[in-house]
Amino acid sequence: MAESLPTVTVIMPVFNAAATIDRALGAVLAQDYPPDRLEVLVVDGGSADGTLDRVRAIAGDDPRVRVLHNPARQQAHGLNLGIAAARGTIIVRVDGHAIVAPDYVRQCVHYLDATGAEHVGGPQRATGHTPLGRAIAAAYRSPFGVPSRFTTSARAGFADTVYLGAWPRAVFARVGGFNTDLVANEDYEHNYRIRQAGGRVYLAPDIRAEYIPRQTLGALARQFFRYGRGKCQMLLLYPRSARPRHLVAPAFVAALIPGAPLARFSRTATRLWGVLLAAYGLASAVASLDAARRSEPGHLPRLPLVFATMHLAWGAGFWVECGRQVVAGILRR
Repeated sequence: MAESLPTVTVIMPVFNAAATIDRALGAVLAQDYPPDRLEVLVVDGGSADGTLDRVRAIAGDDPRVRVLHNPARQQAHGLNLGIAAARGTIIVRVDGHAIVAPDYVRQCVHYLDATGAEHVGGPQRATGHTPLGRAIAAAYRSPFGVPSRFTTSARAGFADTVYLGAWPRAVFARVGGFNTDLVANEDYEHNYRIRQAGGRVYLAPDIRAEYIPRQTLGALARQFFRYGRGKCQMLLLYPRSARPRHLVAPAFVAALIPGAPLARFSRTATRLWGVLLAAYGLASAVASLDAARRSEPGHLPRLPLVFATMHLAWGAGFWVECGRQVVAGILRR
């Protein structure tokens, strides 16, 4: 029976993941998939926090584990290096901040076969380990924080994108690897190319993975600033991929920043700026109440600040990157 199962390569792009790599890699090595049909490629982007020491300690002499070095550090580069070195006919992605269920690989293989999709994955289920980290996780699970189906829905079906997941290796020969020009959003961009080529992406709640988000507001802001930059790059490449949810935070920041100086010279601008802040504050309060009710009531005082960090950083990153792209285009002329 095991001989009839496809060979699987799990690719783990990591960078400074010492805080979570024990659980992340341990969960991969504890999969209920036949060990002789599984290999694990840890692709390290030059970690300086002891991540590789932890990898070697966890893996020991397990022949399934190989370490690759990613001099470019970027996640897309790491994924492409792993794909090029993979021996499996199925590619599974697991990040260093993700703790997958014991049947994760098996479920990925099952849903690839059952649906005929080119990419299958599950919802992103965020969990935190500090009071603020748990509030950040609650914000991730809120449509107000991250308005994407793979963070908020538990319904199976075809989707735009999914969290992590698996591909038949042949997909990469057909549509190419991950776009190394993007600072982020490489997973959404790759799924867009799959769908443009006539392929499908399937969201299966049975494919279970726990995501450990950033645990401080500073780290969260840096992450979402990078996400905003990546989304700008994505939309410049594929304008037709834009969805209303992609533009809300940039529109909010675009209205918010000039509103402050304009309010000094115009009563109308003052009123409009006040209405904008009041509307955002009301929406944030309602979303915070709902997120706290669904998780822990104690999160309520922290959630408005977490939501604001997500939205402002994402919107600012979007416009900074768009500005950078405009300047670069002018300089190229």
